[in-house]
Amino acid sequence: MIKNPNYPSISILGSTGSVGEQAIDVARQNGIRVNAISANGNVKRIEEQARFLRVRACAMADRDAARDLRTRLSDTDIKVYAGSDGICEMASETYEDGEVVLNSIIGEAGLRPTIAVLSAGKKLALANKESLVCAGEFVMRLAKAKNIEILPVDSEHSAIFQALRSGAQTEIKRILLTASGGPFYGMKREELGDITPERALAHPTWNMGAKITIDSATLMNKGFEVIEAVHLFGVKPEQIEVLVHRESIMHSAIEYIDNSVIAQMSVPDMRLCVQYALTHPARTDAVIPSLDLTRVGAMTFAKPDMQTFVLLPLAIEAIQNGGAFPAVLNAANEVAVAAFLEKKLSFTGIFDVVEQTVHALPDASRIFSLDDIYAFDGAARSLANEFLAKRGTAC
Repeated sequence: MIKNPNYPSISILGSTGSVGEQAIDVARQNGIRVNAISANGNVKRIEEQARFLRVRACAMADRDAARDLRTRLSDTDIKVYAGSDGICEMASETYEDGEVVLNSIIGEAGLRPTIAVLSAGKKLALANKESLVCAGEFVMRLAKAKNIEILPVDSEHSAIFQALRSGAQTEIKRILLTASGGPFYGMKREELGDITPERALAHPTWNMGAKITIDSATLMNKGFEVIEAVHLFGVKPEQIEVLVHRESIMHSAIEYIDNSVIAQMSVPDMRLCVQYALTHPARTDAVIPSLDLTRVGAMTFAKPDMQTFVLLPLAIEAIQNGGAFPAVLNAANEVAVAAFLEKKLSFTGIFDVVEQTVHALPDASRIFSLDDIYAFDGAARSLANEFLAKRGTAC
């Protein structure tokens, strides 16, 4: 692959996931050099990526997988890092000036690498929701101290980020955050009791990993995005309105103080969001199909059903309360979703376990450091597992 001198090189954390794979495709089509990659335990795939991309380093969260990968790559000069510390060390390394690190690790495990990248003064393209959900105040404070602009990769936040080129942050009246509504749009709670993981994983629009797809089905994903938007764009929770937009063409919009609404639209394809983050502030030739509005025909918008999908208002409440409440929310959700995917918890049981856990930690508003965030994260996971055990199972 011939490197395009117009774009910086990149490292990809979470390279074997959905966003990571799409980032590799974007890099290939744009001539962007990939220096380093990481994954959890998919040794076969990361070996293929490492050889194809000719990376300088790899990291595996699973230490046994790292040993296996080291053996597989023994005929190369690729350095292999092991464990969470290894991922952070690799992400902090400077391979080329101006390099961008794309963090697409799933879950709270992505927080430490985010801190490591920013602490090293490197540019961050962020697809890991939990970095901002769990510790948004600390992450944004560190980014400001290092004079680093965080480049959002989520389709909704990328849309808002692009729409902000039409006005100043201080001119935002409200953010219109769109949601597909997930596979169970229009259903009531009593209809959701027998939902299986297979049905919940059948998202109507996006091809995502299992965890994010389930979060989309419960609307927790949209709640997380509200929390992210508060931190990324410096707005209040009440300035964000969630709209169900089934066609997934308008990816979000900003209404400015003059009542002008600026929206970003495209066919639903995450590669555009990845590409914009990696080539920002420039735009480059398309890697996605063109949008044909005549084929779309009509676009619809509706308010979400917050009585059925209770995790969305719970997330809004969490960011309003601040402190460690969003971290508690995320931790409980990670435990509950894992149990659901293992068929140890019902779909509506996710709602119950998360609600019980958040309401059981009323002192989560008192935090002074990242260590407090991690402490509440651990406490929430323990409580969530206790609630699961009382229901007859544990994760």
